[in-house]
Amino acid sequence: MPIEKTQNPFSQALAQRAFLLTEGALIERLRRDPNSEVSLDPDVANASLLYSPAGIAALAKLWRGYIDIAQAHDLGILVCTPTWRANPERLARAKLPAVSQVAADAVECLTTIRSGYGAYGQRIFIGGLIGCKGDAYAPREAMDSKSAERFHAEQVSALAQAGVDVLLAATLPAFSEALGLAQAMSKMERPYLLSFVLRPDGTLLDGMPVADAITRIDDALSPAPSAYLANCVHPLNFLSALCAAEAARPGIGNRLIGLQGNSSQKSPEELDGSLHLDTDTPDAFAAAMRTVRTRFGTHIIGGCCGTDDRHIAALAKLRT
Repeated sequence: MPIEKTQNPFSQALAQRAFLLTEGALIERLRRDPNSEVSLDPDVANASLLYSPAGIAALAKLWRGYIDIAQAHDLGILVCTPTWRANPERLARAKLPAVSQVAADAVECLTTIRSGYGAYGQRIFIGGLIGCKGDAYAPREAMDSKSAERFHAEQVSALAQAGVDVLLAATLPAFSEALGLAQAMSKMERPYLLSFVLRPDGTLLDGMPVADAITRIDDALSPAPSAYLANCVHPLNFLSALCAAEAARPGIGNRLIGLQGNSSQKSPEELDGSLHLDTDTPDAFAAAMRTVRTRFGTHIIGGCCGTDDRHIAALAKLRT
């Protein structure tokens, strides 16, 4: 595993292959909650919630729910800034502060929450979340690597300077933009992760085999990503993808170590814009994740669309 110049607690947890939870859904829960008193911005999603008391309260309630589960099960947890859509271009359209201020405000919000957990706060890791420029389910919109590095560099730098424990580029559908993001993150002297959307055949949405994508990025960059994850993928679809990747390149599972799982087995095209939430029960979701963990030792696990406190609580029981 690549070693950063200064190994921080998150890097140490990775080196020890510690079993870590991640948060579950945030945006999707806020969007679908009929009792919600807040609304998501069409350009920046939940980043706008940082600028209203009701918005901060709504975010904090979800984060604390996930953190409380991890604490109750004596597990570390990765929670991420609400900055998946908070790049400079989108922030300008939403008439929000500059990216440096939004990054600082997001990290301050999570740091305040973490400080309320006393000694356990050392096991709460803050991830600086970055998304692709375009639609995460539309690889045709992906940027080339050079353009992506230039476009994302300001947000990546802002999150690093704000003091995140790890940088996370998530819901990546295409190799080219993932490479550009990795190039920007590799310059920050922070651990960093890439998280892909995968198909069951082991390819990214752009058709590149994930084993090839990981190998090419690892070979191109120093430091290489600390590890790779997948998200917005059902555990059983991830299992199929990882089996295909391992068959093509044995040992690749040592780099692809985590999953923020979607609770539906439907394809991204079927789920994108769906009016109805398709979701497994928490027990079924956890059973599928257990199969992945047993087969490949996957040790960073959590949820995305369709998951809530119940799903994360079920995952917490997979420690043994």
